[in-house]
Amino acid sequence: MEVPSVNLKAIILVHWLLTTWGCLKPWLPPSYTWSNYSVLALGVWAVAQRDSLDAILMFLWGLLLTILTDIVHFGVYYPRDHDSLEDLMRFSNGMAIFSLLLKPLSCFLAHQMYRQRGGEDAFRFGWLGVGQDCSAYQPIDASDVRPATFPEVSPLSSGKAPPSRPY
Repeated sequence: MEVPSVNLKAIILVHWLLTTWGCLKPWLPPSYTWSNYSVLALGVWAVAQRDSLDAILMFLWGLLLTILTDIVHFGVYYPRDHDSLEDLMRFSNGMAIFSLLLKPLSCFLAHQMYRQRGGEDAFRFGWLGVGQDCSAYQPIDASDVRPATFPEVSPLSSGKAPPSRPY
């Protein structure tokens, strides 16, 4: 399954817009705003340095951490009285929640970009059908595979008996 290539700039723009709209009505603490805009700054760094593994990896980890902090923020600060919410407050709530819902997809796409930049695939999602590179696959009975050779050590020349191998 080929994952479509999505521009990192588009991911940053969407999350910037949703974060800005989520902060229109100040119902969340400043830590929500600071954490989300800080992660977006890491994304801008990843755009500026296209070959940097550190930049895209820090952006990915930042997105993962803001998923957790956003859940905590919404759990603690979400308004309890749903009937008396004004329209701007509903819009702000919806955009902040929509940003949270898009973050796992953004993490997945950022991980794909990390792999495209040459990062090691630390996560194997074999049951999803992605993350398996079969280009270097060799069957076990391949004829071009040579057994490992060990240096010849004669027990008589070294004066010691070879170490016994436990089986």
